[in-house]
Amino acid sequence: MAAPSDTVPFSVHGKTALLTGAGSGISFCFARLLLSKGCNVLIADIALRPEAQTLVDDHSSNDNSKPRAIFVKTDVTIWSQLENAFNEADTHFGGFDILCPGAGVFEPHFSNFWVPPGKPKARDPIAGTQEEGIGHYFTLDLNITHPIRATQLAISRFLNPIPGSKAGKASASNPKRIVHISSIAGQTPGFATPLYIASKHAISGFIRSLAQLDQTLSIRVNGVAPGIIKTPLWTEHPEKLQMLNSEQDEWVEPEEVAEALLRCVEDESVGGGYVMEVLKGRTRNVDWRMDPGPQGPGGTASERTAMATEVFGWLGEPGWGQTK
Repeated sequence: MAAPSDTVPFSVHGKTALLTGAGSGISFCFARLLLSKGCNVLIADIALRPEAQTLVDDHSSNDNSKPRAIFVKTDVTIWSQLENAFNEADTHFGGFDILCPGAGVFEPHFSNFWVPPGKPKARDPIAGTQEEGIGHYFTLDLNITHPIRATQLAISRFLNPIPGSKAGKASASNPKRIVHISSIAGQTPGFATPLYIASKHAISGFIRSLAQLDQTLSIRVNGVAPGIIKTPLWTEHPEKLQMLNSEQDEWVEPEEVAEALLRCVEDESVGGGYVMEVLKGRTRNVDWRMDPGPQGPGGTASERTAMATEVFGWLGEPGWGQTK
């Protein structure tokens, strides 16, 4: 769905973006691209990898003629810390124009459907507490709840900016952007990582459900659905790498996804509710009706059965899933 005809073209130059998870991976590449285009960046993450720290250091000047980057240490699964990142954007930049809640995980063993609470590798609590309510999975807290809450906070700021806000209120003459990172996992099943699969189906559905904000309030919510991306999410986890066959499967470079995110933000033909699949060298809109699924280089993991074998090994252990 395209934006209203009276909405002005959107350029990231001179704007401010709030990114979560930009300490590494796709979000880091997007932060670097935005800075190169003259956009200020606030990075909210637990920590910065060396390359991200260098990026922040290189853009730490208070020279208003140059784009700036700041880092706010943030556990985005804790709502007070997440909201603090938005407050810091108000303090340092007078608000923001672009949100990308890109922090996420690929169902690690410590928060994994097949490694239930109570198992030695699991960190998810067996039972909730009075303060937290029912129990919860970190994978879902990070992959679903954090981007949904961040979107709520962004919409609130866009409609009710602080007094004297540089970013101003969302309008046809001052449009705003929220861009999410889904995955081709949001189009397919995946036996070995059902929490991750469910989280990406949820994010793609969430994006599509907010399409009308573009037409009504000039707040565009869309996102990308990348294939197999060469980031630490894969390269530093041998249990995930066993799904790939180097002779058959190809990587999608994170820079390709960053360029796609920029298109989601700036390209007037990529409107609200658009889920842009990003495979090797090509993109397309993923329709929720009768879509054929990902096809082509960058969209395959030929050895997925290797992880299924591991799962069935866990299920064969005596007392799987029982709590004391």
